[in-house]
Amino acid sequence: MTAQFWEPLRLSLEVAVVASMVVIITGILAGRLMAGRSFRGKALVETVFLLPLVLPPTVVGFLLIVWFGRNGWAGQAIEWLFNQPVIFTWWAAVIAAIVVAFPLMYQSAKTGFESIDGDIEDAARVDGAGEFRVFLSVSTPLAIKAIISGGILSFARALGEFGATLMFAGNIPGVTQTAPLAIYVAMDSGNMELAWMWVACMVGISFLMLMLVYRARV
Repeated sequence: MTAQFWEPLRLSLEVAVVASMVVIITGILAGRLMAGRSFRGKALVETVFLLPLVLPPTVVGFLLIVWFGRNGWAGQAIEWLFNQPVIFTWWAAVIAAIVVAFPLMYQSAKTGFESIDGDIEDAARVDGAGEFRVFLSVSTPLAIKAIISGGILSFARALGEFGATLMFAGNIPGVTQTAPLAIYVAMDSGNMELAWMWVACMVGISFLMLMLVYRARV
């Protein structure tokens, strides 16, 4: 296989791995904080967390450009810190993947934490364990199946991100052209053989991810 074939797959995997690492950590923390709690504005917060699931990818891409573009407050802060804009870079692809994958991890983690018997956590507290120790040694192990499922689904979602990545990160070969974007370009140019090869790889990876989710839930 040539570099033309492997490069988009490599970029897709790199973006998905980095995005998944961020999403898993933030999703677990957010899920634990929100699980079983009731406060004013909770519905609004959860709606914001889950919104990328239902928004069209073009809307997500547009909002990312507004926030992280050169005229956005986040984009200006990043450019001031690193002396370069984030838009149309590899990190833009990562940010897009994080945004669309986070809801899956958050929802899975929250469901897992909510399924824990509170008496078990209370028993650990009675034995002298602090909140962090309870979270690390009791809550997380008991919710591990849901966490693993959420992590795998988030990885698969980040791997297949297309619309927001195209708008926010662009389609730059060797920089931001992930496998979904490469498939689109190959099909548009009539190179169906190359498109089919990428499609086969993506289907295979996605199939494996779903099998792992099933095994994690058994």
